[in-house]
Amino acid sequence: MNGTLLLVEDEALILMDLEFAAEDAGYDYCAVRSVQAALEALETRDIVAAVLDVNLGGGETCVPIAEALGGRGIPYILHSGDLDRNDELVRTLDAELIKKPARSETVVERAMTLAPE
Repeated sequence: MNGTLLLVEDEALILMDLEFAAEDAGYDYCAVRSVQAALEALETRDIVAAVLDVNLGGGETCVPIAEALGGRGIPYILHSGDLDRNDELVRTLDAELIKKPARSETVVERAMTLAPE
């Protein structure tokens, strides 16, 4: 697989687990914790798929990232445990959701199955 998996997660330990899973699977990845960093990665990296936490803290959500990915035709999955507050938002994004907690290996592999060959 050529290209980079974008990992967007504000919780440091969860992000680290996702990074380890991507590294162990042999994928190139870019791990970020904010909307701004994710949008910058889209401009500078060859992103082929993404894992997006829905709520990024500080009032930020993944919506701007999801819209940018969608505009580029890049597939993504949502990875969230905060479904009570974000259920409507999750439905409007119309993307596959993997509920937290989930095995990081499962999350990474599912995202990469959506990446173009």
